[in-house]
Amino acid sequence: AITSSDEEDDSDSSTKPIRSEKKKNPASLFQTGGDPPKEKKSKKKVPPKGADSEEDTPETVQKNSNKKGKAKKSKKKEERPPSPVIEVDNLEEFVLQPAPQGVTIKCRVTRDKRGMDRGLYPTYYLHLDNDKKVFLLAGRKRKKSKTSNYLISIDPTDLSRGGENFIGKLRSNLMGTRFTVFDNGANPDRANADWSNVRQELSAVVYETNVLGFKGPRKMTVIIPGMNADCERVPIRPRNDNDGLLMRWQNRNMDNVIELHNKAPVWNDETQSYVLNFHGRVTHASVKNFQIVHSSDPDYIVMQFGRVADDAFTMDYNYPLCAVQAFAIALSSFDGKLACE
Repeated sequence: AITSSDEEDDSDSSTKPIRSEKKKNPASLFQTGGDPPKEKKSKKKVPPKGADSEEDTPETVQKNSNKKGKAKKSKKKEERPPSPVIEVDNLEEFVLQPAPQGVTIKCRVTRDKRGMDRGLYPTYYLHLDNDKKVFLLAGRKRKKSKTSNYLISIDPTDLSRGGENFIGKLRSNLMGTRFTVFDNGANPDRANADWSNVRQELSAVVYETNVLGFKGPRKMTVIIPGMNADCERVPIRPRNDNDGLLMRWQNRNMDNVIELHNKAPVWNDETQSYVLNFHGRVTHASVKNFQIVHSSDPDYIVMQFGRVADDAFTMDYNYPLCAVQAFAIALSSFDGKLACE
């Protein structure tokens, strides 16, 4: 679990991405060889504008300890580096398009447990972590589903499956250790002639236990579609249950598929805790705190997520993830089978 250190005082409002010192272009990590299936081109999306910054956020050591008492009350929470200026003209387009290269999109997730059944079925809200606090997405677990099933919407007040604001969903296996993220396309049973209306799989998450079960640092594998030469996501539209991201990964059929992992925290004997560097963006201890990286460049943080208050978390993502992918990956970490507060 992760606590903040005192050096965090110096963190500035950096808008630079948390990225590798190497000269390698991170985009090359995610480009896959195969061409995407031919399908009608969507409107060209205008990438959001990112504000420039003078210098990087100073590195700060974050401790990943499982002692609840270690968490300091966040008197410095205003000093977390906020998000760059992001223009969200069309919310539906923005949340599905990859983050622009070179810009870290910094967000905040809040968990609302108020109300009759929200203790069991909280609603999660995603906002940009900047002055305007622009709303992006809301998510909530469905009540009558055999497995964990979260609906994701672009309207904070409409979390219905049939609503026009439904943008995607996160579904788990019976064990609650494997998750798949879909967009709002149709079930393969209702495919049209050219399959263009069938839902895409946007990502999958696999949790593995370690020697401490889920109480120690978790081991996560994240599987996402690759990117084509135009830096657009290759559509993965499985026609049956044997063709999804999880099955491709399990069978090591990695054409147009990218495998990511959480960065392993390092044990620190002095603090008796696991340590990860969150660049001043995480201030509270939690087993949910994680960073996702590509094994070829562990310094380029594709996504990071961590607690800053009892029901508030920061979620930052970089190219090639979009907001729906990152939010769904974060939601999977809250799930009951995994959740260790």
